[in-house]
Amino acid sequence: MQKREFTASLVAGGCAGMCVDLTLFPLDTIKTRLQSQQGFTKAGGFRGIYAGVPSAAIGSFPNAAAFFVTYESTKSMLGAHGALSAPHMAPVTHMLGASLGEVVACLIRVPTEVVKQRTQASLSSNTYQVLLATLREEGVRGLYRGYKSTVLREIPFSLVQFPLWEYLKAGTSTASGNIPLVLLDVWKTRGLTGLFSGSIPRVTSISLGGFIFLGAYEKVRRTLL
Repeated sequence: MQKREFTASLVAGGCAGMCVDLTLFPLDTIKTRLQSQQGFTKAGGFRGIYAGVPSAAIGSFPNAAAFFVTYESTKSMLGAHGALSAPHMAPVTHMLGASLGEVVACLIRVPTEVVKQRTQASLSSNTYQVLLATLREEGVRGLYRGYKSTVLREIPFSLVQFPLWEYLKAGTSTASGNIPLVLLDVWKTRGLTGLFSGSIPRVTSISLGGFIFLGAYEKVRRTLL
């Protein structure tokens, strides 16, 4: 990977992460409070909907940047030579790149998620207070509570998402590899149901997040290159 491509992936990934995390943060807060053992109302209900946003804002840029730099670097190295350089092996390369990207990104994502979720479920404490309390009571290991389960949850999703994303970029002639235009083309030909066919509210939220995340990444990266 050339230095210009590395920088483009770094900046574009960080921008994409911030776009999706800050845009969908209220939905994330509601989801966290609905899952809280205290119950939705006691966890804060609709009050303080942006509680914990500093943690998300600080972590989203390096988290997404780390993922895409790892993903693009792995894709570049594996696709340059050897058995995985063959065109029909491209999906395998994308899967390996996405898996490694998740392992690296979760080193940043998990601590920020731990602090963010605890802040969302406790209106009496701010992000800094929650961070200090976690370090004091559980140490650094407390920030990585659930790291393995998070990686195991994220990898299967990426194994499907990124080969599909690469396929859409390479195979959609009308959009010339531009993901927002791919989705716009589906919207025009099949309507809203074409984008969210068979989905439930959670899948709709994931789909919207993927649209913003990958769309922003592709747009910024293409601009920088």
